[in-house]
Amino acid sequence: MPVASMTVQLRMEHSHSLKDRRQVVRSLKEKLRHGFNISVAEMDEAVTWQSATIGIAAVSGSRDYLSGLMREVEDAAQRIAADLGAEVSDAWWELVD
Repeated sequence: MPVASMTVQLRMEHSHSLKDRRQVVRSLKEKLRHGFNISVAEMDEAVTWQSATIGIAAVSGSRDYLSGLMREVEDAAQRIAADLGAEVSDAWWELVD
């Protein structure tokens, strides 16, 4: 059964505290989780207030479905991050059988 995993690196230039950072990360995770029925988790420690790494995973019986889903999730992550005053500095995904 194919599994898709994505890593999204966020940059939050306007974040001035851990609370600001946490609000952006939590909101992005919730919106992606509810919008796409995927697993989403923060992957790194809160080392700086201006960056975060988010991990995303999905399972399906169809590689084609997962490929389309990951493209949609990446687009949505960029859009949601921009709405929250952040930006996706990098994103990559892979399919594993």
